Amino acid sequence: MESFNKSSTSIKNWAADDRPREKLIAKGPAALSDSELLAILISTGNKEKSAVELAKEVLLKGKNNLNELGKLSVKDLMSIKGIGEAKAISLAAALELGRRRQASASLHKTSITKSNDLAEFLKASLKDYQYEVFAVVFLNRANKINHFEIISKGGLTGTVADPRIILKKALEEDATSIVLCHNHPSGNLKPSKADEDLTNKIKEAAKYFDIRVMDHLIVSEEGYYSFADEGML
Repeated sequence: MESFNKSSTSIKNWAADDRPREKLIAKGPAALSDSELLAILISTGNKEKSAVELAKEVLLKGKNNLNELGKLSVKDLMSIKGIGEAKAISLAAALELGRRRQASASLHKTSITKSNDLAEFLKASLKDYQYEVFAVVFLNRANKINHFEIISKGGLTGTVADPRIILKKALEEDATSIVLCHNHPSGNLKPSKADEDLTNKIKEAAKYFDIRVMDHLIVSEEGYYSFADEGML
């Protein structure tokens, strides 16, 4: 029985027309399919499947949707036969870079004056979490962003944010305004009574430090809810 030569499935040994690396150099990354781009990251296949075939399995695991794929953990990726820890880590890192690029592209604004100035950034930053997280954007006197930080992570149904931690961080960042934010993985954008109570608690506490709570945004893949736009601040 002929022994399996692992290098035979390496991309560098493919026919020139089938090599996604060469295709990327010749035509640019936009010319490659999702599976071809993933195949470059995967690099080698296994005895049964090429790198592109494995890439198609990875896409299938993510329901053929890059947004869904970005939600998978390293462990999830390793459940695919032929995707070991090193390959899974490379894929997870690339997907995280893509998410960060999408998020940062939404922040190139001179100042934050209304809810939709931040909404796309926050949606992109929090969309891959399957549980609730609470984040804060810290703004300076010109309403420019000094800092963004996830303050706490919770369970499937909620998270708890400590006003003392938020205000301590605001003082450290020399912030004069803050925007609160959390995600609703369920997609339901309606604020709960707990959301309203927490917002008011942080707002009242912030007044003692001359810090303004500009807004509280609830985000999901479906959209966002602004406390300020709805007259709740």
